[in-house]
Amino acid sequence: MGSKKLSGKVALVTGSSRGIGRAIAERLSRDGAAVAVNYISNASGAEETAAEIKAAGGDAIALQADVSKLEDIQRLFDQTIEHYGRLDILVNNAGIRISKNVADINEAEYDRLFAINVKGTFFACQQAARRLFDDGRIINISSAVTRMVLAAYSIYAASKGAVDQITRVLAKELGGRHITVNAVAPGPVDTELFRDGKSDEQIQLMAQMAALGRVGEVQDIADAVAFLASDDARWITGQCIHVNGGFT
Repeated sequence: MGSKKLSGKVALVTGSSRGIGRAIAERLSRDGAAVAVNYISNASGAEETAAEIKAAGGDAIALQADVSKLEDIQRLFDQTIEHYGRLDILVNNAGIRISKNVADINEAEYDRLFAINVKGTFFACQQAARRLFDDGRIINISSAVTRMVLAAYSIYAASKGAVDQITRVLAKELGGRHITVNAVAPGPVDTELFRDGKSDEQIQLMAQMAALGRVGEVQDIADAVAFLASDDARWITGQCIHVNGGFT
């Protein structure tokens, strides 16, 4: 079960039924944390994630909530704390990506993306600010596109830029309680969502753009999050850490 650096801690990971979120939930569990596995519609994936954590000797519960809705966020925190009695770590991983040129984006797409990526992160952070135990950890998932200029990524990059600013300001607000607030910005990561619509040639081209010559794996991101969740990162706050293998 790993080093148990998070023994006795409780973590909530939004959007953790698959992909990066699932890897984060499993890694935090290996480090000793009990984990609330959040999902919006993929109940089977969330239950499978929780079951695998339990099978490995950990503790997990699957909880449904749509983070674009404030009442769902409040219920998600209520249920986590009711079940475990405390909350120490929040990982805001839930998010969507829409890749379209500015001229082609409609209002509904804009509203949906910002409702999940920004509103969801903001109000989950608000709940954490009110209810996290002292010495807690908040880790928001950002993106490498915030410091790159890529066509068709305007609203996605804008939403993650907002996440970065929420991170910095909240770190100042919660520092007196020794709660650290950081963001992790992945580059391209090999997930089902990432591969959707991309040819092998396109993926290989992206791999060549990284200094380390490959696209990321979900475990690369999960390991960075686990570090920030641990006491080893107690002097790191208000930062956005790019975890991308030197992707430029």
